[in-house]
Amino acid sequence: MTYELFTLLLNALICLGLPWMYNYAYAMQPGVGGKRLMGNRDMLPERTGIAARGLRAHQNQLENLVPFAIIVLCAHVIGASNTVTIICATLFLIARIAHAGFYIAGITRLPGVNGVRSIAYFISLFSMLVYAAQLFWH
Repeated sequence: MTYELFTLLLNALICLGLPWMYNYAYAMQPGVGGKRLMGNRDMLPERTGIAARGLRAHQNQLENLVPFAIIVLCAHVIGASNTVTIICATLFLIARIAHAGFYIAGITRLPGVNGVRSIAYFISLFSMLVYAAQLFWH
C-alpha cells in the first residue's frame, strides 16, 4: 500500500469514527438516551452542542473525502506518487483532523488566529488541488 492510499484509509477511518463520538454525545442529551437511538429515531429532540457540531464535522469530512479519494485512486492507477503527493496527502490528513477537532470542540479561534477551522479547511482544499495537479504533470 502506498503512503497516499494509507492516508486515504486513515481519512476513511476518521469518517467512520466520527458518528460514534457525536452519537454518544447525542445519547447523553436530555430526552434522547441510547434506547431511543436504537429505534427509528422519530420525534427525537434536535442535536445540540457536541452532537450537532460532530454531525456537521462528519458531513464536512464526507464532502471532502470523496474528491480526495478520487484524486488518490486516480493517482494510484497512473502511478503518480512523488514527494509532492506525499506532502499533499499528509497535509490533507492533518488538516482534516484539525478541522474535525476544532469543529467538535467549538473552537473558532486560537490566540492571535481567527478562523482556525476555516484555515484547516482551506489547507485541506489547497492540498487536494496541488495533488490533483500532479496527475496532469505525470
